[in-house]
Amino acid sequence: MKWEVAVSEPDAVGESPFWHPTEQRLYWVDIDGKRVLRWDAAAGRKEAWAMPQEPGCIAPAASGGFVLALRDGIYRARSWGGLLEPAVLFQHAAVARFNDGKADPLGRFWAGTYYEPKDARKADLYCIDCRPDNGNGGKPLVQLKAMNAMTANGIAWSPDARTIYWTDTQEHAISCWDWEAPGNAMRHHRVFHQFARKPAGWKPGEPGYGGRPDGAAVDVEGCYWVAMFEGGRLLRLSPRGEIVAEFAVPARCPTMPCFGGEDGRTLYLTTARHKRPADELQAFPLSGCVLKTRVDVPGLPANVFVD
Repeated sequence: MKWEVAVSEPDAVGESPFWHPTEQRLYWVDIDGKRVLRWDAAAGRKEAWAMPQEPGCIAPAASGGFVLALRDGIYRARSWGGLLEPAVLFQHAAVARFNDGKADPLGRFWAGTYYEPKDARKADLYCIDCRPDNGNGGKPLVQLKAMNAMTANGIAWSPDARTIYWTDTQEHAISCWDWEAPGNAMRHHRVFHQFARKPAGWKPGEPGYGGRPDGAAVDVEGCYWVAMFEGGRLLRLSPRGEIVAEFAVPARCPTMPCFGGEDGRTLYLTTARHKRPADELQAFPLSGCVLKTRVDVPGLPANVFVD
């Protein structure tokens, strides 16, 4: 796999990329840089939008603009750079913040949390339904869908919308459930793939550790692509959870892939450099940049939020 630099200005922690289905732009967030970014591939132009708090994730909205998860809640912006309208406030922002999330195939927004003390399994997964026919008069309907994690990541759905995936990065585990989309029911929880944990005393750059699962995307064949943070690699897992391909990444800490371009075969990958060792950044100068490559199998397009 040949990687190219899509966006050379590095982010602290790039995350949550998506290819806008109508604008043909790439969007993503820089969590520790507290900004949302977009890149016009045709013009080669990058724009930044400062946030008042750490943005964990972002998704396009069907009626225009975006839905965003910031540290203390879910917000709606009707346009790029527009007013951030609070939809749902989060009560535990002192010790946790929203992290990875996406819209589901029916337009609900899902966002998981990151429990910062990392001393207990207190990260959760929420679904926010703002659809006019949500049974709550169109007012946000919030459901707790999963819990007992430390770092929520990797939310994704299979092409037939019958399987949902969710990762606990700290536990090195990807879970999945059977999903009944209209009723939003999750059943038959199982471990999709369990990775080996970090060896005691391991230091960045040493062998013996393959990284931990971070953000993910799914292709049209139902394979799950996951960025392995600190592992310097991107994996493609079959619908059965088997590793079917492994690709080295020119950054120690890839964070999340997404598919884009006119044919869905351009894979974009965000990366991180915040608090990484100086020798690592010297060895991997592209850390923090957005990378891209071409793949044989197209990915699923980004789902849109409906309100």
